[in-house]
Amino acid sequence: MRNGLFTVLALIFLTVAVTEASARSIIKIDGSSTVYPVTEAVAEEFQAETKGKIRVTIGVSGTGGGFKKFCTGETDISNASRPIKPSEVTRCKEGKVEYIELPISYDGLAVVVNPANDWAAHMTTGELKKLWEPAAQGTVKKWSQVRDGWPDKEIHLFAPGVDSGTFDYFTEAIVGKSGASRGDYTASEDDNVLVQGISTDKYALGFFGVAYYEYNKDKLKIVPIDDGNDANGKGPVPASYDNVLRGTYQPLSRPLFIYVSKKSSEKPEVKQFIEFYIENAAFLSKDVGYVSLPEEAYGLISKRFEKGVTGSLFGGKGSQVGVKIDELLKKGL
Repeated sequence: MRNGLFTVLALIFLTVAVTEASARSIIKIDGSSTVYPVTEAVAEEFQAETKGKIRVTIGVSGTGGGFKKFCTGETDISNASRPIKPSEVTRCKEGKVEYIELPISYDGLAVVVNPANDWAAHMTTGELKKLWEPAAQGTVKKWSQVRDGWPDKEIHLFAPGVDSGTFDYFTEAIVGKSGASRGDYTASEDDNVLVQGISTDKYALGFFGVAYYEYNKDKLKIVPIDDGNDANGKGPVPASYDNVLRGTYQPLSRPLFIYVSKKSSEKPEVKQFIEFYIENAAFLSKDVGYVSLPEEAYGLISKRFEKGVTGSLFGGKGSQVGVKIDELLKKGL
C-alpha cells in the first residue's frame, strides 16, 4: 500500500512539474555571434524581471544561419550583424515571414594579431584588401608580400565564416563587395575559436567584433587602421568604443540589429521582451563593449516597433558602409 501511495504522489509531482514547465512561454532567438552578448545580457535581465515565467533561448549560428531559421518560422527573433540580404528577403517571402528590423547598437570590426607581432604597428585599408581579396588566395602567402620590410614568414589568417554578418561587412568595406574574399583561411562562427588561434600563433592575423577583442585584450594586439583619408590628418586609428562613437574608425564601423517576426511580435511575451530590449539596449550594449546609438534613435526604434513597420531600412540590399542609423530611421517611419 505504501509503495502504491508513493507511486501516486510521484506521478502527481511529475504532472505538476511538467504542467508548470509547459506553462512557461519560450522566446526563440538565433543568429549573429557578434550580437549575442547584447541579446544575452538583455535576456538575463528580462528573465530575472519576469521571475523565470518567460524563457529566452539564444542560438549562435551566424547571421546567415540565423536568417535561414528565421525565414522558415523556426525562431521569433534573429540577431544580425548586418542588414538582411536580397536572398534572405526572398527566403522570408517564400516562408511568409514578415519582419520588423530594429537597429540596437554600433560595433567596430577589430583587426588583431598575436602580442608577439612587433612589425604590424598599423595597416592601411589597401593592405587589408591586398591580403583578403579573392585574388590573394594562393598568391599572397607571406607578411613580406603585404609590406616591404615585414617578415618573410607565412601569414596565417583567421576570420568568421561565410554565414557571418561580420564576414559580409568586412568584405563589403575592405574588398568592395560583400562575400568577396580569399577562402584559404581558418573560419569559424565562434569568435572564441578565432581568439584561440590568433593568441597562440605569432604569425596570425584575423578580424572580429571589437567586443571580443575587449574581452581578450590580454591575449591579442589590435592593429590601428588607416583609411587613406589624409585630409583629416588623423592617421591610423584603432578600433575602440570612443573611436566608433566619434565616427573616426572607418570604414570598419557598423550597426547591429535584431529582426522580429511580425507574427511573433503579436505574442504578449515577445512584445514585452522587445520593449524591454529597446528600453535597455543603450546601457546593456555599452556594458558588454558595444557603442550605443544616439538617444533619439532609440525613440525612433520604439516607434518603429509600436507601428509594426516591416521591411528593411536598407531596402533589403544587405551591408552598406558609412550609413547613419538615425537619419534612416527618420525616413523609415
